[in-house]
Amino acid sequence: MMTFSLRTFGGLKLLDSDGHDVAFPEKGLLILGYLLAGSMERELRSTIAQFLWGHDDNGSAQVNLRKLVSRIKSRQAELGVQFLRFTETVIELEPSSLASDMSFIDGTDEPLSKLAQLVETMESEFLAGANCQSPIFRRWLRAQKDGHAGLLKETLTIAAARAVAKEEIALVKEAALLIFSADPEDADIHRMLLKIFDAAGEVEYFRQIFEGRGELLASWSRLRAKSSPVLEQVREPGSMPMFKTEAQTAPKIKIPRLVLLPPSNYSRKSSGAMIAESLIEDITIGFCALNSLQVIAPYTAVQISRQKNEDPLVTFERHDIAYVLDTRLSGQDGEMSLFSQLIEFASSEIVWAERFSLELSSLVHQRRDISRRIALSVASQIERHEMMRSHFEEKPTAYHRYLMGRRYLNRLTLPNLQRARKELIASLEESQNFALALSSIARTYSKEWLLTARGDVELLKAAEKYAMQAIAARHNMADGYRELGVAKVLQGAIDESVEALELAETLSPHYADVIADHADTLTHWSRPGLALRKIERAIELNPLSPDSYLWTAAGANYALGEFDATLSYINKMADGSLADRLSAASWAMLGDKEKAGFFVHRARESNPDFDVDKWLSVVPIKEQWHKDIYREGLKKAGF
Repeated sequence: MMTFSLRTFGGLKLLDSDGHDVAFPEKGLLILGYLLAGSMERELRSTIAQFLWGHDDNGSAQVNLRKLVSRIKSRQAELGVQFLRFTETVIELEPSSLASDMSFIDGTDEPLSKLAQLVETMESEFLAGANCQSPIFRRWLRAQKDGHAGLLKETLTIAAARAVAKEEIALVKEAALLIFSADPEDADIHRMLLKIFDAAGEVEYFRQIFEGRGELLASWSRLRAKSSPVLEQVREPGSMPMFKTEAQTAPKIKIPRLVLLPPSNYSRKSSGAMIAESLIEDITIGFCALNSLQVIAPYTAVQISRQKNEDPLVTFERHDIAYVLDTRLSGQDGEMSLFSQLIEFASSEIVWAERFSLELSSLVHQRRDISRRIALSVASQIERHEMMRSHFEEKPTAYHRYLMGRRYLNRLTLPNLQRARKELIASLEESQNFALALSSIARTYSKEWLLTARGDVELLKAAEKYAMQAIAARHNMADGYRELGVAKVLQGAIDESVEALELAETLSPHYADVIADHADTLTHWSRPGLALRKIERAIELNPLSPDSYLWTAAGANYALGEFDATLSYINKMADGSLADRLSAASWAMLGDKEKAGFFVHRARESNPDFDVDKWLSVVPIKEQWHKDIYREGLKKAGF
């Protein structure tokens, strides 16, 4: 009797004992994959029909399934084998008839052997090219991929501790890079990569980071110069033309001095304090590679912290210190945290703050990771703060109008967008090349495009032009690239958008607004899982999140089929009416037509001409399944 196997990685195929392809209905293979992946011997026909064709109200899924069952029975008879058995209500799997490349999931091999098998298998994509547009199938597929990645990560963690031989270490590196390429936001893998690829030194690391940024900027500039040699000017009544870059006209900024004080120890663990002090030394050494900061030497910082007879403010002034990085260690019983805050000395303003969890058992290995994160965050925040401060000192009216405009931008309504644009244009009349004002004007246009939902391409062209002017004024600041990325994704140029936002995040890796917009672009790119992780990171960095963050999180959850979570995020918005269409679709998908109808009615009050198909034709969404789940929810709601 011939034996058969199901291949699910690198394509969906039925193979004979010689490894040759065997013809079989594709959706029949999907049924086999579904049952084998879930270690199930049977499933209801109604569930399989929904899995393959989605929810429907006219019974077409059941009709399609009956036709498929007929084809499967016929093909099984030709092959002389029965993979699947059918009753009126159930589809059953004959496990002994079929092998599968998913057997590694339940394997109990030694960790390094299992890791080798996982890497070999998962280098190919699970169910690559499977032709099934059902939203239920797509959600299941994403869950399977997440499960495989979780298994690989779990096995890698165990195997990494046992890797000794050269070949074993190489395998661990390959596995870590495989996970990193699939999910570059995974903090655990970041830490593991930092350990595995031990850097020659922190100074060299930071030099490479900033050299890499410089190369990215130069490459991007060359590409833009070829495609758009002259930046077009956008002017509204009363606005001023752009003549020079902000760097050319801004006053020369004195390089600020920073002191990193040793951590105050509010824990009961003296050993933790010693390691945390070493951590601060690591950060200081990293800063020595930066030319945007002067850092007080660790020894001097310790002496400053120990002075009892002199007012600290007098000490800071004597040493010409502009910024203080204050750190505090707290916690007990192995669960500790390091709280860091960056304070501008002159104004006592807290520019940046973040809390880092410390596991004493692995703190030695965490030091480098945490020190790099703090150093990059502090450097980018100081650069941004110094640029804004220079505008405040030289052009106080421009800075005041800019702040007024930004305040209106925090509440996303059409009247507020118009007020914001008016203030920002007024800011440019005072300071022609204020990059942050230019990028904020770009944002008013892209947000107006979203709120009106009419597909007005002129709004997006204006957003792109202002973003390009912001880049021309300040090419090494993230904001212009951020707004360019937003404008591009709304124009459907998703790849260009991802490129611009990746550059923005490279320039400011802990800038919550940039991360949030990157998450929004990833949602449009039909990568809602990764988008959700990014937006959760942005919310973590900016806990008092604006509505735009919560809206992005809601959209990512909707694409993942998490409709309760979608509504939860919308309920946290200051103005939930912005997401009325999404609320209506979510309630409809949950089966509550009455609540869906309420939001449909309210949405029509603000936009009576809204049309689902027209909207889906202009909103950039990369994958068809993603459009389908929106269409399904909005149509069910009554749009």
